[in-house]
Amino acid sequence: MDGPADTLPWAIALVGYGEVGRILAEDLAARGHRVSAFDRKLDAGAAAAAELQAHAASHRVHLAASAAEAVRGARLVVSAVTASQAVPVAEAIAPALQAGAFVLDFNSASPGAKQRAGVVVDAAGGRYVEGAVMTSVPPYRLRVPLLLGGPHAAVLEPLLQSLGFAPRVASDRLGVASATKMCRSVMIKGLEAMVIESFTTARHYGVEDAVIASLNETFPGIDWERQAAYFFQRVIEHGRRRSEEVREVAVTVREAGLAPFSASGTADRQAFIADGADAGWFGPRGTPGFARSADWRTEADRLLEHRSQDTP
Repeated sequence: MDGPADTLPWAIALVGYGEVGRILAEDLAARGHRVSAFDRKLDAGAAAAAELQAHAASHRVHLAASAAEAVRGARLVVSAVTASQAVPVAEAIAPALQAGAFVLDFNSASPGAKQRAGVVVDAAGGRYVEGAVMTSVPPYRLRVPLLLGGPHAAVLEPLLQSLGFAPRVASDRLGVASATKMCRSVMIKGLEAMVIESFTTARHYGVEDAVIASLNETFPGIDWERQAAYFFQRVIEHGRRRSEEVREVAVTVREAGLAPFSASGTADRQAFIADGADAGWFGPRGTPGFARSADWRTEADRLLEHRSQDTP
């Protein structure tokens, strides 16, 4: 059953049909696999559900009425939800898993959360594998660098390779792969928050050009104008997911016995941007101009218009 040369197609379930879930669905369905999916937004209202339904129809993806329904009969389940839902999703799908099904947890959760989810899945007869996504998914799509962890990781690795993924086993212990990702996120998500805070403040004082010139001198390998535009766009579009991830980063730091000063501040900054995006500060979601300015100054000015709401 577990040989990498198994015949196609696989039955694959996606729990979470957001940006990552839809990208995986597109690539896996294009390779001939039977893909089913569930997302809580299917119950969130007609507009949100219609978008998911249209996407699923165009890529031959079956949308299920529940997470349990989506995973029944699936050989591989990919959990790609918000970080706080990693364990609840494991609990929701465990009773419906077929014996021996792999559950690949893409969620940016702490090592402790991954270990708890693993206990739930394995106790139900499934095979839980943590998957730490090590960079942004859209540029790489199915080939995004992926660290695997847990006692079933070595078995799943060649199977994922045959499906088109780019996995590498980090450890046979749950938590190692996620710890790698979480520690990286202290830096990456923190840099996003620092650039937004620094550049928006510099914009207020009219010193942004001088700040960027100084950064270019100190770090000549980084195009700070371009990087800032990218950071603003990504956080405006995905700040909610990012803030939840960094809350898990803070948990990871606490699990190490340290106070998460940086991670907590980063989570607050990302959440503030997400609140603004939900409130329409950057234009209505789905419109061409939403979070798409090539000049970060446009978005910084929008933030400054709402600075009175930015409270510690």
